[in-house]
Amino acid sequence: MSHFSTLRTKITDAEILKSSLRDLGITVKTEADVRGYNGQRVRSDIVAVLEGEYDLGWSRNADGSFDLIADLWGVAKKHNQTELINSINQKYAVNKTLAEVKRPGLQNANVKLVVQK
Repeated sequence: MSHFSTLRTKITDAEILKSSLRDLGITVKTEADVRGYNGQRVRSDIVAVLEGEYDLGWSRNADGSFDLIADLWGVAKKHNQTELINSINQKYAVNKTLAEVKRPGLQNANVKLVVQK
């Protein structure tokens, strides 16, 4: 029986996800296995290699969005999973926003970005 959970996300940009994970000091692998309970593994497009024996993974859906795949029980043994996932989502949102405002046509826009904790 698999311990892996799959959660729908709003993440759509693989490069921004990878750079966001690196910004947080997390090692990133692509086309790799997500480690779970008792040596179980599941293949994922992007893997955040965490301290301990468990990882977070993201797999692309047909619509271009990514699902988060993880053994959440195992991740919670060593990490505050809510804080970890929230920090990844927040860093992704900031990096995605910054990338969007650099797009052509927005160079002269006055953008104020407020990040709250």
